[in-house]
Amino acid sequence: MNALLKQNAAPQSPDTDEAPGWALQVHDVTRHFPVSNGLLRSALGSAPRAVRAIDGVSFGIRRGETFSLVGESGCGKSTLARLVAGLDKPSSGSVAFADAKQVGHRIQMIFQDPYASLNPRYRVGTAIAEPIRFQKLLPEAEVMPRVHELLRQVGLSPADAQKFPHEFSGGQRQRVSIARALAGNPTFLVCDEPTSALDVSVQAQILNLLKRLQEQLGLTCLFISHNLAVINYVSHDVGVMYLGRLAEVAPTRTLFEAPKHPYTQMLLAALPQLENRGRDKAPILGEIPSPLEPPSGCTFHPRCPHANARCQAEKPELHAQPDGSQVACHAVAERRIPVILAS
Repeated sequence: MNALLKQNAAPQSPDTDEAPGWALQVHDVTRHFPVSNGLLRSALGSAPRAVRAIDGVSFGIRRGETFSLVGESGCGKSTLARLVAGLDKPSSGSVAFADAKQVGHRIQMIFQDPYASLNPRYRVGTAIAEPIRFQKLLPEAEVMPRVHELLRQVGLSPADAQKFPHEFSGGQRQRVSIARALAGNPTFLVCDEPTSALDVSVQAQILNLLKRLQEQLGLTCLFISHNLAVINYVSHDVGVMYLGRLAEVAPTRTLFEAPKHPYTQMLLAALPQLENRGRDKAPILGEIPSPLEPPSGCTFHPRCPHANARCQAEKPELHAQPDGSQVACHAVAERRIPVILAS
């Protein structure tokens, strides 16, 4: 429980060695995708446009812990996951792993749809063995015994190595995807909504498996989800994203007990609760704006009941709170919203 209450201060610079406990430091990362203006806009001399998928994000993840990102669809969670995994490069800023120069540092990713991420023409054993063979981690004679060990580790049978992906259920396919990710002996795992396509009962099995494997192998994880119940279960710290920026960062218990940003409060208010059964819930007002033309100042101000002129003109930055959380909100900084601290 003490781990949940440690302050999650954003790293000032990924190049310093002031905090040896950090496994990953993301510093002021942006990712903009250029968009064609079209013939009419080009003829009128319009300035080039870009989708601001990630617009200045900084956070850190401690060794052996799980940092989760949550937010509405289109907020930039998956884009940030791809940047961390090295599948895309940031437009600016840096993504720095503390062990990047050490032998054995590897990053693996578990994708959202296990059926799409597995080659339907490969037997499961071949798919799991591919990272081992590609990285030359083991002699050929030891590859299949290692595959069988991984299948047992994720709750499957060694005999399943001879099957094709379509012969498994959704939960079993996700277990195969986890086994394939572990085959590369990763030190860092990126989980991009690994349970969103699964039934609730199967979700619980996969989440329990991931937590057990993290404890056994000492993995550090970046977990992406839009399900707050899942986030609450697996995370040590949570970052709430809105339109390419972090609105709030906090230890998990602090976030769920004392949310401070109006957007976080709206997300948590929409969660079903037994004591409120039968009562109407206040919906989150409005729609998320286009990242092609984001609002000025605080991007949440068109939907925020506490917005004023400053919110419309000035972009807020993350500021630390006494309970270890960080909030990017002028209304919180000016105490226009009562700040409740976690016990």
